[in-house]
Amino acid sequence: MKVNLEWIIKQLQMIVKRAYTPFSNFKVACMIIANNQTFFGVNIENSSFPVTLCAERSAIASMVTSGHRKIDYVFVYFNTKNKSNSPCGMCRQNLLEFSHQKTKLFCIDNDSSYKQFSIDELLMNGFKKS
Repeated sequence: MKVNLEWIIKQLQMIVKRAYTPFSNFKVACMIIANNQTFFGVNIENSSFPVTLCAERSAIASMVTSGHRKIDYVFVYFNTKNKSNSPCGMCRQNLLEFSHQKTKLFCIDNDSSYKQFSIDELLMNGFKKS
């Protein structure tokens, strides 16, 4: 499957505005493609910080709720120009759970620059079910 990264970035730039970030204003949006279907998620902060939901896990929940189990592509959009943005450890483990060897992950900054990773580059020697 060929992806239109320009279109995906435009979608994520619209979706990221829905993030609920009253504490950090660090907005993140995620788009997952699984079996040619798209699933979106945004980060949702909570005053009880451990209850906060990351955009990646939000998108995974949408995908699983729709009956899908294997991620083909992950696009994570950050509202900063940090150049070193990437999923947190908890999200990396969640992404690994539903990824396969060919899963591709893109980390995109708000200037549309991006870095591409494989799941193994993102979480080397991650814990996997047998």
